Amino acid sequence: MTPHQTLDFDSCYRAVSARDTRFDGRFYTAVTSTGIYCRPVCPARTPARQNVRFYRHAASAEAAGFRPCRRCRPELSPGDPGWDVAADLVGRALRLIDDGVADEYGVAGLAGRLHVTERHLLRLFTARLGAGPLAVARTRRLLLAKQLLTETSLSISDVAFAAGFGSVRQFNATMKDAYGFAPSDLRKSSGPRTRPTGKPAGPPPPNGDPALSPPADPRGRPLTSAPRTRVDGRALAQGTPAALTLRLNHRKPYDAGNLLGFLAARAIPGVEQATSTVYRRAVPGGVITLTPADGHIDLSVTLDDTRHLARIVSRCRRLLDLDADPDAIADALRTTMLRPLVEARPGLRVPGAFDGFELAVRAVVGQQVSVAGARTLLGRIASRAGAPAEPAPPDAPVPAGRDGRGATGAPEVDGGRPYLLFPTAGQLAGADLTGLGMTGRRVETLKILAERTAKGEIHLDGGADPAETAARLMEIPGIGPWTTGYIVMRALRDPDAWPSGDLALRKAMKALDITEHDVERWRPWRAYAALYLWSTL
Repeated sequence: MTPHQTLDFDSCYRAVSARDTRFDGRFYTAVTSTGIYCRPVCPARTPARQNVRFYRHAASAEAAGFRPCRRCRPELSPGDPGWDVAADLVGRALRLIDDGVADEYGVAGLAGRLHVTERHLLRLFTARLGAGPLAVARTRRLLLAKQLLTETSLSISDVAFAAGFGSVRQFNATMKDAYGFAPSDLRKSSGPRTRPTGKPAGPPPPNGDPALSPPADPRGRPLTSAPRTRVDGRALAQGTPAALTLRLNHRKPYDAGNLLGFLAARAIPGVEQATSTVYRRAVPGGVITLTPADGHIDLSVTLDDTRHLARIVSRCRRLLDLDADPDAIADALRTTMLRPLVEARPGLRVPGAFDGFELAVRAVVGQQVSVAGARTLLGRIASRAGAPAEPAPPDAPVPAGRDGRGATGAPEVDGGRPYLLFPTAGQLAGADLTGLGMTGRRVETLKILAERTAKGEIHLDGGADPAETAARLMEIPGIGPWTTGYIVMRALRDPDAWPSGDLALRKAMKALDITEHDVERWRPWRAYAALYLWSTL
């Protein structure tokens, strides 16, 4: 079932009756007799056929007047993987909505970022989802707020701002209008929650980080807005970092060890720490930690401004490829010569990226050098051009000087925490990268990449069109098919991307007697095929 397909009533009803986990997140079941919508895996008794309606998106169910089930909790659904496969305009728009673009700039800003008119965007959303972009954004805010109210002890005001609402009054009114109860009523009915902890915070996080700041407008100019230090007449508390844990669900099987091991081998010193069981990195204003658990990933966040939380959740899901459909991928690849690899490693995922520009720099630096060598160079770049994490942890090493000869060894995960923010495109464009061990040509490639990204000529976020971005990347001297394919695979989340010319892939294919002609048989899952081949080495 892809976003282009019409929901078939009989197929959906069979999935609901069987509580088939393969369909979780692909559609939602609304019950007219109760006014509630559920996930296909809801443990409640299967409703009668005449009382059931099916909707592609939670927003369309809410637009029809249904409320989310408190038992199966639709806010925990993994995302529909069909949008990644299609990589069309609606799918890219949904990623931008997850990044908060619609909340910040409305439908006009969202449509401008996608280079279409508001009317065209609304028409596509209505036809494909049954709800407009603003309704989808509102549902996203409400479901995140519902999860925060249920799983944490953040104050209701902090929950409102963390979910993307402009004021507590707006949050209360929207919750009552959509769900029929106030946030405090849901909090009273919830069980034990994670209680936030913290310590005195330092200065606010630096501006301009593309992972957490709004994107550029269609002309490439940064979209900025004044920080909201006062909302609805009340100061937004930023004095004490909030420490909380959320569940990020995924479909099974999920090979977390392989994915985290991949990230650990490439962890940038000072920016990230990782092992095969945990991943940690610095983000503006705090630190995030991702830990696999039974059927989900625990996201532990320490932030001095919870308004960044929604974007962090979205980017962590993409980093760990949590919305993939392992059964569909395995079914397709089992019919090829990759069958033994697929059966030996069920649930293999494609590692994504927390920040697209950072991943692009990784790809350029990693050309024709070993993984360990690229890691060392990236650590030097971060030390020279990056910024200290704010507030800096007391156990953080002193960043390296301008010679870049420090902070190149990865600290142990239990020996402190990441203390550096990877440089933004603007920071890297203005940095002196000589003397770090890279050739002059490599430095020039990085500079051009940084300048064009900073100007908005190249977009490397979830809203970027893979084909268009690939063409723009290939125009940069020093970026070829392998680098472009790798960036599109990990930064843009294209499941069919293929890093053409990769020596490791050629080696693995030769060992398995696989020819170049077989590569076409792996569509639209060539990125996953690449991971299976890399896993043999």
